[in-house]
Amino acid sequence: MSQPASDLGTPDLGTLGEIEQRVLWLATRIIDHANRRVPNSDDPASQIKVGGHQASSASMVSIMTALWFGHIGGSDKVAVKPHASPVYHAIKYLTGELDRSYLTTLRQRGGLQAYPSRTKDPDVSDFSTGSVGLGAVAPLFSALTRRYTDSRFGAQEPARFVALVGDAELDEGNVWEAIADPATQGLGNFTMVIDLNRQSLDRVIPDIAAVRLQQFFANAGWHVTEAKYGSRLTAAFERDGGDCLQAHIDALSNEAYQELFTLTPAELRRAFLTGADPAVVRLADELDDTQLAALVTDLGGHDLGLLIDTFRQCDAVPDRPSVVFAYTIKGYGLPMAGDPMNHAALLTPDQIDEFRSRIGLDATTEWDRFDPDSEAGRLCAAIGGDINNQPDPPRPIPTVPAAARPPVTNGYHSTQESFGRVLASLADVDGVGERIVTTAPDVSISTNLGGWINKRGVYSHVERADHGGSKRVLKWTPGPSGQHIELGISEMNLFMLLGQLGLSHEHHGQHLLPIGTVYDPFVLRGLDALIYGVYNGARFVVVGTPAGVTLAPEGGAHQSTITASVGAELPNIDYSEPAYATEVDWLLCDALDQLSQPDGTSGYLRLSTRPIDQAPFAAVLAEMGEERLRRHVLAGGYRLLDAPPDGRPGVTIVTTGVMAPEALRAAAELDAEGVQASVVHLTSPNRVYRSWRSGFALSTATARVVRMPSHLHRLVPADERGRPVVSVHDAASHSLAWIGSALGTRQYTLGVDRFGESGTITDLHELAGIDTGSIVNAALIAIDDHP
Repeated sequence: MSQPASDLGTPDLGTLGEIEQRVLWLATRIIDHANRRVPNSDDPASQIKVGGHQASSASMVSIMTALWFGHIGGSDKVAVKPHASPVYHAIKYLTGELDRSYLTTLRQRGGLQAYPSRTKDPDVSDFSTGSVGLGAVAPLFSALTRRYTDSRFGAQEPARFVALVGDAELDEGNVWEAIADPATQGLGNFTMVIDLNRQSLDRVIPDIAAVRLQQFFANAGWHVTEAKYGSRLTAAFERDGGDCLQAHIDALSNEAYQELFTLTPAELRRAFLTGADPAVVRLADELDDTQLAALVTDLGGHDLGLLIDTFRQCDAVPDRPSVVFAYTIKGYGLPMAGDPMNHAALLTPDQIDEFRSRIGLDATTEWDRFDPDSEAGRLCAAIGGDINNQPDPPRPIPTVPAAARPPVTNGYHSTQESFGRVLASLADVDGVGERIVTTAPDVSISTNLGGWINKRGVYSHVERADHGGSKRVLKWTPGPSGQHIELGISEMNLFMLLGQLGLSHEHHGQHLLPIGTVYDPFVLRGLDALIYGVYNGARFVVVGTPAGVTLAPEGGAHQSTITASVGAELPNIDYSEPAYATEVDWLLCDALDQLSQPDGTSGYLRLSTRPIDQAPFAAVLAEMGEERLRRHVLAGGYRLLDAPPDGRPGVTIVTTGVMAPEALRAAAELDAEGVQASVVHLTSPNRVYRSWRSGFALSTATARVVRMPSHLHRLVPADERGRPVVSVHDAASHSLAWIGSALGTRQYTLGVDRFGESGTITDLHELAGIDTGSIVNAALIAIDDHP
């Protein structure tokens, strides 16, 4: 492998400047081409603006040129500011990773994505970005993951983790949650580079308050530095009157300074010197208009040598994360530079032609790489040989057992309690226990991680004392051998960390089996980061517990209702909601196995603290046998109570999770009323839905009828499909509302369609209309109303 750019010494700045200009051209032209493709005149939808961000890309060109060609190496990982994706693609093209054919496919099907995507782009980026604020801290949590894997499995080749961030992204609260969490402290291999161009989507920001932001980082223990003034300005500050020049520039408002970039040199002189100290005027009189304009707009964020030096200064601080405030101009190097309305602006065709001509290209050479024998060509080839991504090797597949414990057939047990016991048992499984890593946002004990922690310990990169001492039942002595990462109360941090732990194989060469626990209603507080993780292709298991209004005394703020819908509708994640202890065991083991399979997914278990009698499960187990029942549980459900047609009116009750006892009691009451009721228990509504949908999805894709038996149709035989269905769920009623359509019969849906409150389980079930009586009444109405 070739050396990292930083090990090759500082490249010739003239060569770097040539590369910088070519990157700026390619990024600008990529966007221009995307917006000037000849639309399909027969399709009105093709007339819409394609989009792209020439100005936002331009402000990042110097930073990314200095970073890629003067600093990073092959092991380093970078998250690119979303709007700078064309700059990334231009660099990857020049270094040989991206084929030329892709340069004209921005925002097209199968082409370059609008924002960097590690799952969709052909030149795979290290991190997807696009939901602002998330890419800003993803490398921070990746650095934490690298620290964990180094502690756990031995140190690897050193790697830097870099986030390129727009200044407006610092408005996102999740950034500060990540910076403040003790788990991210001391990560000296992480650097955040802030593109301080002082503009948001709609305006020049009146008060960017860079000093205040720098203080926030410093107070969090970070190394703070800046690239504010370019080398020409810095030299001018050392001359007579230089201190007055610096004070005058610093006193300009953001709006006034931005305006300077939109003026002619003569106009700039007049505007800049208005109200200036005589010493500044005297200094300016020594320069012509063009020289003065170049001097006062000389920002550090566009000084390649200064940027490289600043990045290397961050390397010299190994015990703290670093942040670089790089002062830039939005639209740098383009006619739109500094225009407060340039966010979505595009160069005109004439401006594109002028730019192309200015850098020595024409219509036949505009997409060319550098001559491979030129200094720029040789540097691009050398850097490309080191930093360009290689295909990831397949994940290793640990042998996860089908079950961690013998089947539980008696007593009352909650699914949350069962999860804790299963996880503690998995800690002792060779090849699996050492790969599991857990994390929680200050809810470890209340989500039953105590047994696991006692066996595997709490992680810290340094040994820490357990001030609770030996008197506590829970062993909480953080150290490098621990396998639980405790976070502060931030669900965003939880899902950001899970997302990076779930990419550990791809980023760090060590396959992990990450499990995160969180109070189920607060899954929604971290939803953006959860979606980000699964979109990135990360693999992890999240356990949302306790769920539903069955957590009755806690009140509405702690009672989840729509999380089941999130689990069912989010791609790349399998949602399950078991009722019985052994279901938890089988589903968790399967979820962990899925993390390693080539076509596997992440997993989401929605659990409860409600103890449930295990006898009904034991009865089905005795009838079906362990292996057959396990297959049904993993397929998404089984018949908890059989009631084949015997001439009486009938109904099918479909339930999931902790509503199984109510469904069974309702079936018994209906039987006493002369109504047959089968009970179908869905352990994973998500898997059953996908099984049903796959048949007609294939039919619509192939334009022919494809009859594929779904698991739902196996659970409800043909002679029962004429019966009405009553579904009951401790979640929003619509979460199971598709079942009647799938079976071709009438359905009555019961669920939680109101906010909860404090009370007993009986109280809350009655208020929501999911109690036994409501199920019975719905069934009787369904039968009376059924043709």
